[in-house]
Amino acid sequence: MQFLINTAFRRVRRLRRGAASVAPALAGMVLAACSPVKLLNGLVPGDTYQFQGGIAYGGAPRQRLDVYQPLPAARQAQGGRPLVVFFFGGTWTHGDRASYRFVGEALAARGAVVVVPDYGLSPAFTYPAFLRDSAQAVRWALDNAARLGADPRQVYVMGHSSGAYNAAMVALDERWLGEVGAAPSQLAGWIGLAGPYDFLPIGDRDARAAFNWPRTPSDSQPLVHASSAAPRTLLLVASKDELVNPARNSAQLAAALRQAGAEVQLREFDNLGHATLIGAVATPIQWIGGPVLPPLLEFLQLVSVPSHKGAR
Repeated sequence: MQFLINTAFRRVRRLRRGAASVAPALAGMVLAACSPVKLLNGLVPGDTYQFQGGIAYGGAPRQRLDVYQPLPAARQAQGGRPLVVFFFGGTWTHGDRASYRFVGEALAARGAVVVVPDYGLSPAFTYPAFLRDSAQAVRWALDNAARLGADPRQVYVMGHSSGAYNAAMVALDERWLGEVGAAPSQLAGWIGLAGPYDFLPIGDRDARAAFNWPRTPSDSQPLVHASSAAPRTLLLVASKDELVNPARNSAQLAAALRQAGAEVQLREFDNLGHATLIGAVATPIQWIGGPVLPPLLEFLQLVSVPSHKGAR
């Protein structure tokens, strides 16, 4: 595995010096090789953040989280930091927090405190159990933000794919944070990457199991909860996404939020697909296919960055 990682990294550096037209092919090589997540995590720096792992936010075995913090020198350079709770995807049936070190590193190295929780997965846990876990993890983040060097008024939720669904429901449907004594109004914003926000009737077999289809309530859909009370919203989509339709999901949710009077940004990346959208956040390859990281940092108010022709 280490040989594969080293070889891939040398190819990344060599191809990066080539023409921009190789970017989509390179993204495919990096993210489709052997184990994509292990490869990405093997490429990211290990000396750009501080790490605390396996922290309990509840009593169940899956209720554990990892924390990525900026280095002390970086923390001293500015005041309060944003805190980002990131939910991974996997159709609510697979995934784990350790696989997303590349997300934690990318944001922590640039000044954010990042919390990556596990949550209950189907078939052992079905809707709304994974939302209750997500809300409990966010409540933990709200309670511990100051201790972790972050500003409690700058707590964000973020997710990719089914994790973006979790983030959307925590941010838009007050039931889930309300159950743990918190509220969406305590969030500074939320970020969804390639999320499913309107997917009834359910066709995917894993999603059917996760949502007990056809006994799935209509209010399980984030689109239903679009309102003027929504926190600031950033939706990122990939034009080549063949798994979650960007027009039906992100574009439709953005339109509903705007109509309700909420603040929302929708950014589309022409050269990326469902998996490469989140993969392009990783520090070693975040330049591939379009600048996904800059709009994230801008939304988190960490930096001010110009627009790029790769996104619109």
